[in-house]
Amino acid sequence: MRIGWVGTGIMGLSMAGHLLDAGHELTVTTRTAQRARPLLERGATWADSPAAVGDGAEAVFTMLGYPSDVREVVLGSDPAHPGLLDAMAPGSLLVDTTTSEPSLAVEIHAAAAARGVQALDAPVSGGDVGAREATLAIMAGGEPEAFERARPLLQAMGRAVTLQGGPGAGQHTKMVNQIAIAAGIVGVCEALLYAAESGLDVERAVETIAGGAAGSWSLTNYG
Repeated sequence: MRIGWVGTGIMGLSMAGHLLDAGHELTVTTRTAQRARPLLERGATWADSPAAVGDGAEAVFTMLGYPSDVREVVLGSDPAHPGLLDAMAPGSLLVDTTTSEPSLAVEIHAAAAARGVQALDAPVSGGDVGAREATLAIMAGGEPEAFERARPLLQAMGRAVTLQGGPGAGQHTKMVNQIAIAAGIVGVCEALLYAAESGLDVERAVETIAGGAAGSWSLTNYG
């Protein structure tokens, strides 16, 4: 497929790379062009703007920083700076993998539908490790038909790819994820600090407790 990608930061770079590995034709843009160089060296094409990425693409993915970035990139900031969606052809597919706002996902879905474009909100969990190893959990919101079109592409990036419901449901599920993990991350940080202040061999202590009731994904991958 002809795929566009906007945002090649710590997550997007690896995720987009998996689509290249799968044999797709990739056009990319990102705020700092140097961040896209590894993809360009592997055969991706550079575009000067999000709108240029959308022009001619069968599917476009975004992996950005904040909801404000998603709004500006997808919907555009003003008539002089059109958004990605303005350049996408009817029948194409837009997938936002940014952790964003459910209400914005609903707004983008409606704007896309008005142009005949299918849209999914599909935030991910698994961090940079999951992005590199293509083991992300991907939680999608949107129409079943759009999800089925996107599924093979998402499966190139993640291990668990699930449609959670209609527009915004992917973002709501990511919020569930964040609530569930937040206290655990704080606990891991406090445990590491306590081990260090107590003079323990921190790596040995973590390896030991990871095999017991304190074991968690955050402890093993972020500890």
